[in-house]
Amino acid sequence: MVHYHSGLEVFLWWFVCTIEELESLRSKHIVVQNTQVSSGGFFEVQGIDSSQVDVELTFEVTGLEKAEAFDPSWTTNVEALCGQKRANVRGGARPFGLHVLALANMEERTSVFFRIFKAQTKYKVLMCHDPTRSTLRPNMYKPTFAGFVDVDILESAKISLRSLIDHSVVEIFGAGGTTCITSRVYPSTAIGRNAHLFVFNNGLANVKVSKLEAWEMKRPFMNGA
Repeated sequence: MVHYHSGLEVFLWWFVCTIEELESLRSKHIVVQNTQVSSGGFFEVQGIDSSQVDVELTFEVTGLEKAEAFDPSWTTNVEALCGQKRANVRGGARPFGLHVLALANMEERTSVFFRIFKAQTKYKVLMCHDPTRSTLRPNMYKPTFAGFVDVDILESAKISLRSLIDHSVVEIFGAGGTTCITSRVYPSTAIGRNAHLFVFNNGLANVKVSKLEAWEMKRPFMNGA
């Protein structure tokens, strides 16, 4: 008997195999727990090479009453919304997230973050990839990318973010992969040991990192090499 696999079954098989292979490349490991990030605050994730890293963290969210009102027209162009409300634009209920491939002074950085809006019947969570300060090189193409995350933030009061950084490739997964974004950036100085990783909060209310885990990543074997 021949069994035909659906496209979803094939994708799930590929996804599980990819995750298992990826996690086999993890090496040096650090953990940060129960860390409060005040309004306008940040902290550096230290002790690992941040130019090639897998980081997972969960935020505990409060202060939702401070969320900005949601404009339904934003659903038609989320990239423009992300470009308008970048990581350095302070809002009511955030932005909060990571600065990756960043210089120690953050003059160069790529920001991946969440921002929360109050719609008529629920809260809308936007996940953004903001590369506008990702390089000091002039005249580089630096588009923003974004997507809404399907999560009931009022009920859960938590949201997870995972980011895979591989020198110039940045992948982010919101709420366990509900929304995923992959992009390439071109840092000029935040390279190798000059690349740093920060957790930040530019919202008006505090946010708590209940747990953060980060792993340095080994180079994969390619074609047996």
